[in-house]
Amino acid sequence: MKNNLIREEINVKENKIGIIKFGNSEYISLIDLARYADEDDPRYPIQNWMRNKDVISYLGL
Repeated sequence: MKNNLIREEINVKENKIGIIKFGNSEYISLIDLARYADEDDPRYPIQNWMRNKDVISYLGL
């Protein structure tokens, strides 16, 4: 299982964003994106995303 896990980073506007590849799927780090939005306290952008009605509807699927 661990052999299929590949970690990479990309630079977006001089910010490093972590990507994990597992099999045919790729996962991007939400924490890294939140740090771009609010460097001091990244939990606030994530809280706002999770309150969005579209995200709640998606999670309900």
